[in-house]
Amino acid sequence: MILRPYAVVVVPFPYSDRLSEKRRPALIVSNADLPEMLGRVWLAMITSVGSSEIGDVAIGDLAKAGLPVASIIRCSKIATLDANRIVRTIGQLAEPDVKAAQEALRLCAAF
Repeated sequence: MILRPYAVVVVPFPYSDRLSEKRRPALIVSNADLPEMLGRVWLAMITSVGSSEIGDVAIGDLAKAGLPVASIIRCSKIATLDANRIVRTIGQLAEPDVKAAQEALRLCAAF
């Protein structure tokens, strides 16, 4: 499986407040070399929850992303998973959504 930056994938995403996980869509935010070199990916959570947090980005092109309902990228919730835990790829962000995600990731990161 080729794991490209800004691909939307389905993964068992870990909860941040308990020792469990839920299968959900997530956005690959690591570069393409990380899974090839180390077997890991960095992922941002995607959710359909309506509440808003700092770093949330609404996905404009849901069809291209492969998502059936209005969803947001929660850039403040990042996880590292082994690439072999990715269940499947369902889509890719459209360019305007990529730019919005990049800005939100910068807002949440220390660079």
